[in-house]
Amino acid sequence: MNETTPGSHVLRHHHITIATGGAQEDYDFHTKILGMKSVKKTLFYDGKVPIYHLYYGNDAGEESSLVTTFPMRHTGVRGRKGSGQVSYVALSIPTGAVEFWHKRLTDHGFRVEQTERFGETYLDFEHPCGVNYTLVAVAEDPRTPHTQGPVPVDMMIRGTHSIGVSLRDAEFMEEFMHVGWGGTRVSDDRNLIRYTVGKGGSGALVDFVVEPERKPGTWTVGEGAIHHMAFEVGSHEKQNELKLFLEAIGYTDVSDVKDRGYFDSIYIRTPSGAMFEATVSHNPGFTCDEPFQNLGMNVMVSPNIEQNKQELMSQIGFLKD
Repeated sequence: MNETTPGSHVLRHHHITIATGGAQEDYDFHTKILGMKSVKKTLFYDGKVPIYHLYYGNDAGEESSLVTTFPMRHTGVRGRKGSGQVSYVALSIPTGAVEFWHKRLTDHGFRVEQTERFGETYLDFEHPCGVNYTLVAVAEDPRTPHTQGPVPVDMMIRGTHSIGVSLRDAEFMEEFMHVGWGGTRVSDDRNLIRYTVGKGGSGALVDFVVEPERKPGTWTVGEGAIHHMAFEVGSHEKQNELKLFLEAIGYTDVSDVKDRGYFDSIYIRTPSGAMFEATVSHNPGFTCDEPFQNLGMNVMVSPNIEQNKQELMSQIGFLKD
């Protein structure tokens, strides 16, 4: 990684955003089976059809602990898995928790396959809507897990570990990762190529799955597909420097800054086809509209639609804890 370029502003994962199925199904999967905390319940504000935007993570919803979802079933829009998109998310668990999670997932009716890649042990399974998830045993992960959930703290998910990006050819994406995104190629395993960003380690890894014959997947927000991967940058100044740098070297498909309520984001369609996001957290972030002790308990909406909240909720359904 060239530490003199704005690509070095990319520090680690911030969150991953997935288009899932039913809202209650998604909520139960993340909070009751995976044991993650409901950090925030809000709405997806792009488009005319109301859609939940649900956030799951550790107690405070810290960066790289977050999985966020758009439950889409009520819209009837489905995605298709394929190349040119993020194909799976890997979540970090302690090395001593593999047997615990294998049994827990199996007992809840999930089909689990234990595999190895990059010398790590993985438990591969699917979200109820079909999105590929995996748990990976990590020896040293200092991130604090959710402490008040149904899973014992010493077995609990720590956060994102890596993502898998399916692509048909890696050449131009590798150039982007090295020059534009400040990444370093650190390992190979069969058709897999691993990059790391920032200081590396769990929560800062991007794995590319080279699949020349795989048909392209969808880019729309549709049930059953991962929509984008967000990465943390430290300040708005650095975010702007990154945007201008990417555009200057030819990656002109970069959005303007979008205020997402709890963070500000720019989006780029990468040469792989997968969408990446560079994100600056607000301060305060998730506690800007509800106190810490109430995080994730109520549905938070922007003030301009508060008067229509009940009508909107009747369309997307009320979640039960």
